[in-house]
Amino acid sequence: MTSLFQRSKIKKAAFSLLASVALGSSLVSCAGKEKEKSEVTETKPVIIGYVGGFHGLVNTDEIAANKLTHINYAFVNVQDGKAFLTNEKTDSTNFRKLNLLKKINPDLKILISIGGWAWSENFSDAVLTDSSRVKFAKSSVDIIRKYKLDGVDIDWEYPAMPGEEGNVYRPEDKENFTLMFEAIRKELDILEKEDGQKKLLTTAVAGWEEFIPHSEMGKAQQYLDFVNLMTYDLFSGDTTVHHAGLYATDKFKTRKSADNGVKAYLGAGVPASKIVLGIPFYGRSFTLGKDSKTILGEVSVAKAYIDGYGYIKDSLVNKQGYKEYRDEAAKAPYLYNEKTKVFIGYDDEKSVNEKCKYVLANKLAGVMFWEYNSDPKGYLLDEINKSLK
Repeated sequence: MTSLFQRSKIKKAAFSLLASVALGSSLVSCAGKEKEKSEVTETKPVIIGYVGGFHGLVNTDEIAANKLTHINYAFVNVQDGKAFLTNEKTDSTNFRKLNLLKKINPDLKILISIGGWAWSENFSDAVLTDSSRVKFAKSSVDIIRKYKLDGVDIDWEYPAMPGEEGNVYRPEDKENFTLMFEAIRKELDILEKEDGQKKLLTTAVAGWEEFIPHSEMGKAQQYLDFVNLMTYDLFSGDTTVHHAGLYATDKFKTRKSADNGVKAYLGAGVPASKIVLGIPFYGRSFTLGKDSKTILGEVSVAKAYIDGYGYIKDSLVNKQGYKEYRDEAAKAPYLYNEKTKVFIGYDDEKSVNEKCKYVLANKLAGVMFWEYNSDPKGYLLDEINKSLK
């Protein structure tokens, strides 16, 4: 029989043991949660660069492989219902050289981008029926199988919407757009089993909300790893605009902005974790009429492509009659030449930093840009890498 004092000691010892066990369990639980949290936060934002194979041979010595997570090779044609290398000799050389960049960055992924503005006219025919979709899907995956690449990016501009004269766009493109991804995903799954490597399926889509009713993005996204929003060339007819403003300007009424584009895709059912924000490495100029009183919101009489940011920064900013301004509402810079009445909209380091902060704050997948050659000194790519750390 134990004494009161002994029973008190036993109780204290038991309580101490239970507390230790509880604390240990708590620490294990916390450690597990921390590990889980760590695994989540370890997913770094993607940085996808479009590299223009249509220019010819790619000088891969000029590509900073360590500053990219993915390279999308633009473009592969759509011909006779199949994905088709128009210049296979050049393309095959480019694929070999791009793959060698993995010696510098083993995690780098190389994808083929099919279509683009010039080569989207045959998509509608290629994916019209079950059999044609299988044919197109097999031909797409056969290219990455042959050249040991990592995935397929579809850049169809734009299904079920009015196109250039001669292009075929059908109302049924809306459903076939989704069915195309399903067919390609099945072929990619087969290839994954063959070589044991993850194969990616992505798409580049219009960065404006008007595209949403012409697609089934909520359904399509289930087959996709990333949805790359082309949040640039956000034109409104002949109106002088920021073609890639993060937010809408307060100078005139418009709904076209990167932010509105992202919100439209979120509303359509695309998860934030799959949305990639597009950044232009080029500018767009608008020439205003001689009687224009303001700048933004005025009707332009001419538009032009300014390639690219390196040229804008080194040769035009506060030079040749251009003065630099900043639209704080849109988070966008612009140049204006009072004498020639030419406006130039573009992204610079500051606006890119704002977009990267937006990506992080909204937990988006990352950024992509068009295109690598437009910023040879790496002004914007360096900013992206710095801002997304």
